[in-house]
Amino acid sequence: MTDVIKRTTCMVRDIEKAAHWYEQVFGMTRWMDTPFTLSGTQLAAGNKGDLTRLCILKCIDDSIGMIGLLEWLKPRQDAPTELPTEIAFGTPIFVVAATDARRTVERARALGSRIHCEPHEWTVTGADGLQKNLIGCSFWDLDGYFFEVNQIVTNAPTA
Repeated sequence: MTDVIKRTTCMVRDIEKAAHWYEQVFGMTRWMDTPFTLSGTQLAAGNKGDLTRLCILKCIDDSIGMIGLLEWLKPRQDAPTELPTEIAFGTPIFVVAATDARRTVERARALGSRIHCEPHEWTVTGADGLQKNLIGCSFWDLDGYFFEVNQIVTNAPTA
């Protein structure tokens, strides 16, 4: 049996602002949004009795590829005042398959994201050994999580 990674949960400073960003930039929808009290056992953050809020967003599947947003309500968690400007060891890199990478980066920019790489064309060899033509870009969300966004470009057959 193979286990399934269902989602990645990110700690955020303002869950409404963060959820709005994911809804607008990637077109995600809220799958679940609920407050809960920490048990103090499973999560390696906070303490027993802390009140948090978890909002889970989905793209096209409600079993895999979801993103959770976790905000501490009581007590408030200290958040960094400066967001990252590079990827550090242990930091996730979210990879997104976009339908229009250029529009995705523009939506992110309009909502205040720091853009690392503007959309550009590039080629990669896929797991099947075939070359894929892509448009790629990258940026950070409002809480410092890094996204690599790629759009597969289909080329018209040459005569």
